[in-house]
Amino acid sequence: PAAFVLDALRDAGKLVKGAIIISAGFGEAGNDGKRLEEEIKDISKKTGIRVMGPNCMGIYDTASMVDTFFVPSERMGRPGRGGISILSQSGSFASIIMDEMASEGIGVSRVVSYGNRVDVGESDCLEFLAEDDNTKAVAIYMESVDDGRRFVEAAARCAKKKPVLAIKVGKREAGISAAKSHTGAMTGRYEIYRAAFRKAGIIEIDGYEELKDACRVLNIFNPGKGRKVFIITDGGGIGVRLADACEEMGLDVAALSEGLQKSLSAKFPAFYGINNPLDLTGSATDDEYVMALEAGLKDSYDIAIVTLLWGPPHLTEDLVYKLKAAIKKHDKPVIICSPGGTFTRKMNRVFEDNGIPFFTTPESAARAAAVLAKG
Repeated sequence: PAAFVLDALRDAGKLVKGAIIISAGFGEAGNDGKRLEEEIKDISKKTGIRVMGPNCMGIYDTASMVDTFFVPSERMGRPGRGGISILSQSGSFASIIMDEMASEGIGVSRVVSYGNRVDVGESDCLEFLAEDDNTKAVAIYMESVDDGRRFVEAAARCAKKKPVLAIKVGKREAGISAAKSHTGAMTGRYEIYRAAFRKAGIIEIDGYEELKDACRVLNIFNPGKGRKVFIITDGGGIGVRLADACEEMGLDVAALSEGLQKSLSAKFPAFYGINNPLDLTGSATDDEYVMALEAGLKDSYDIAIVTLLWGPPHLTEDLVYKLKAAIKKHDKPVIICSPGGTFTRKMNRVFEDNGIPFFTTPESAARAAAVLAKG
């Protein structure tokens, strides 16, 4: 409990280098709690103990296998190893995203919940993660910032080496009030954060679902690929919705060049929709999907979204491996959009196991493509 934390830190003295305080009842609980936090800072300075928290979950680390999250694994899943590191003031957010990523097979490198941030905060973590070979990209759930100037400098250094994404909460009055009662955070004006993100080269993410989609796609691809998207589908309706979703996200669903249109028209039946989206209809075969994908990747498109409905009778499970071989020939990201039930979910796992990210809705596939285009 909060009342015993100070004595525990003093007793530890020079025996430890770090302390994670998961207890609540500090700055978020009013003036008495704030005074306790000031005393923690004083002890930290005198003893040299680096303090994470209070009011946090601590560290989940797939590299060192440190796990201080106190929720048992049967209640909250632990993700496998991946390239994404997640920083969060909120312990509940860190727990939720860990659980969801574990259930969806998305790996992480490290998850750090630092709570009230009496000592260690996002700037310290960014400085560490910038040099961390286990981290391919960083995602930050942010209510407030520890030190604005230091944060921008640390984030900019990190962003030069790997993608840094941020989701800012507490943008409006109700959220600001909730953040203050949650971690004692003074969130400040959102416009200032938005300007700081731009200055530091941070990719701002709009909402929880987009953050999850970003984590999935950035485990495999790097951003900064351009905005021109080529869509292949075997269902006209879902292709139309995907095209709309991409344009809503600011992507360019550009028409086929004259040369590409002529080339594809010569290869495919007349009833196929030779446009962007390219509709292979219910007659699609494995080889036609591969042929279409390679043609688009050789052309001027930056990203390909392959929409797969597994109903067409000529599609086989070998399509996963044929697409994988085609993707290896080109340095461009390919995203799978495949909604459906039991069989589709099984095949989506096969895609994921083979390094091809899948999404189950047109909206999520479009969000992931937009993340790749933002870098």
